[in-house]
Amino acid sequence: MSELISFIQNHIEFAPYLIFGLLLLAGFNIPVSEDGMLFIAALLASQNPDYWPQLYTAVYLGAYFSDLICYGLGRVLGPKLLHLRLFADIATPQRIDTIHSYYQRYGIVTLLLGRFIPFGVRNGLFLTAGLAQMRLVKFALSDLVACTISSISYFTLYYHYGEAVVESVKSANIAIFVVALVSLAYLYWRKKSDHKTGQK
Repeated sequence: MSELISFIQNHIEFAPYLIFGLLLLAGFNIPVSEDGMLFIAALLASQNPDYWPQLYTAVYLGAYFSDLICYGLGRVLGPKLLHLRLFADIATPQRIDTIHSYYQRYGIVTLLLGRFIPFGVRNGLFLTAGLAQMRLVKFALSDLVACTISSISYFTLYYHYGEAVVESVKSANIAIFVVALVSLAYLYWRKKSDHKTGQK
């Protein structure tokens, strides 16, 4: 990470294009960390204030278009994706069924919560939305809101606090993930209990 930051810093005028391009690759499930790009962009912006608009725009648009690419692959290629090694780990039938059920029950909330969870969860959300043939306009608008909230939140944190916040964000990601799982499990249990009560 430090070597990449050093290289980009020495070529700061090209940094927005490089960050944008790398994030587009993430849409094809190439292992490029969105969180890493946000961190690099914000750190560079704090050290080069004149470039912060270009750097934020690059990381924001790169993340958003990356999501659309991932969604598009799921929508166009469909179940064929399940047979491609590049996507096999994050597009398992079990994960697709689980995420699809979350989309049906909670809609945009699934994207809003999932946007803050790394470790392949994001791409799993976008692929599943495409595989489930979610309408493009609905996905694009929902993800625009989710991407805007998450990118502004992380960029602002990294810009002002830099490396000191990384460990806290990692812990927060895990906490959000746990809270989201517990919340969804509780809502599912309540709905199932209400359904059983209604049948009696």
